[in-house]
Amino acid sequence: MTTQLDRVDVVIVGAGASGAAAAWSLAETGMQIVCLEQGEWTKPHEYPSTTRAWEAQHFGAYSANPNRRGRVTDYPINEKDSPIAIANFNGVGGGTILYNAHFPRFHPSDFRVRSLDGVADDWPIDYETLEPYYDENDRMMGVAGLAGDPAYPDKQTLMKPVPLGRAGQALGRGFNEMGWHWWPSDAAIATEAYDGRAQCINLSACTLGCAQGAKASTDVTYWPHAIRAGVELRTRARVSQILVDDNDMATGVVYFDEAGNEQFQPAEVVILGCNGIGTPRVLLNSTSARFPDGLANRSGLVGKNLMFHPYASIQGIFDEPLDGSRGPGVCVWSQEFYETDLRRGFVRGFTYECNRGRGPVSTAYSGVFSGRVPWGAEHHKHYRKMVERITGMVAICEDLPEESNTVTIDDELVDPDGIPCPKLNYTLSQNSLDMMDFAIQRATEVLKTAGAYDIMSDAPIAGGGWHLMGTARMGTDPERSVVNEWGRSHDVKNLFIIDGSLFVTCAGVNPTRTIGALALYVADSMKKRLATLFD
Repeated sequence: MTTQLDRVDVVIVGAGASGAAAAWSLAETGMQIVCLEQGEWTKPHEYPSTTRAWEAQHFGAYSANPNRRGRVTDYPINEKDSPIAIANFNGVGGGTILYNAHFPRFHPSDFRVRSLDGVADDWPIDYETLEPYYDENDRMMGVAGLAGDPAYPDKQTLMKPVPLGRAGQALGRGFNEMGWHWWPSDAAIATEAYDGRAQCINLSACTLGCAQGAKASTDVTYWPHAIRAGVELRTRARVSQILVDDNDMATGVVYFDEAGNEQFQPAEVVILGCNGIGTPRVLLNSTSARFPDGLANRSGLVGKNLMFHPYASIQGIFDEPLDGSRGPGVCVWSQEFYETDLRRGFVRGFTYECNRGRGPVSTAYSGVFSGRVPWGAEHHKHYRKMVERITGMVAICEDLPEESNTVTIDDELVDPDGIPCPKLNYTLSQNSLDMMDFAIQRATEVLKTAGAYDIMSDAPIAGGGWHLMGTARMGTDPERSVVNEWGRSHDVKNLFIIDGSLFVTCAGVNPTRTIGALALYVADSMKKRLATLFD
């Protein structure tokens, strides 16, 4: 039996990067806002970085892959037909709990891919539209960086950049000798006390949750402000579907609470912020006589155009001692190969995101399985040649949207509450394969120039599905998009989408900074139109 709750003005589904930003922004209207999050609040004292065995938890309770993690708050994903496995987190803060806090913006050119390069589609908005929301999101999250990066328009700097460390200095020398662009990375990490958060103390293990609170996950940035402003956040509330009336208006959402009881939360406005997998899952599970193919899916594009960032990893072993895993994972980036140059054999480009190095267990693991560290009498000798002597980069390659790359609903797989789960069908394009090959070749050159004597590479990174984009794209044409240019569904006038599924293209950079800016932009667009929101 479903229990019907009191009607609210706004219900937001998902408490991650987008849901938190939208909730905080909309709170100033005085509307009654409820956010439903299927996960829980994390406990910083339980993060792996508080223990010596932190690396082991990459493969268990704090794995980025929900199928491996297997918490009751997770939902399984059929990823058998994808060479890239999903990485996400369900809980207050969403993916920002386990991300690396690498925090680039899109470039102005990323919104005009069709006009510039004749592929994919242009966005219905541009960099200038999002710029004030980038700035606002930066202030709320707290971004460290160095002003003056020639790869970008001028942008604000709130805190000094994270230290380069030995790894960053070595790689910087290599880039300099090659004559290539590089710059200290923007990072959503407090390098000084900021908004009640203490500065980074180099716990490392950023991707396993920051026990210090220096990393800007939205549970410690947006949510304290949103809750003080009156937003209600309900955890262990797993949404199964959105209901609609005969006028194609959403009436609210059905969800299961922690005890497994089914609840119906009526609302005047429904906002989805569940990421590029979770949002199409909710929409495709919300079938009815008026929407037999899934809610807001008269275009047939819900769940299509799935984009990851195919990642290539290129690491070098150096004679000199480096940082190992100490310090924030990010240090520098290079966007030497960001814009299209057809002489390279592919369209669009990528960013080199440079990282510190590996922990002792990861070093041993990779050494043994690559044959560089044998078992037996020579084991420690060869291990010492690798430990704290590895650094390198990943190439974040732009993925072009293709309708054949999809999120659908699996015929058999269900979550702990019996809700049907997503299935992926994803194939790497030849353009992506060529881009990764090129990235490995050029990174090998810069690493050798920097002093590496042995190079390890891998592409694509099989577990690299950190960035989930494109499955409910924005646009002005209802036949070619799911929502309009400010996030409102073409088909359901009181349904809004605010997460990475909005993306028309995915650029060659991490998406979290843009997701936050988009959520603020959509929320602000709603506030400016409150009197005519459903017209």
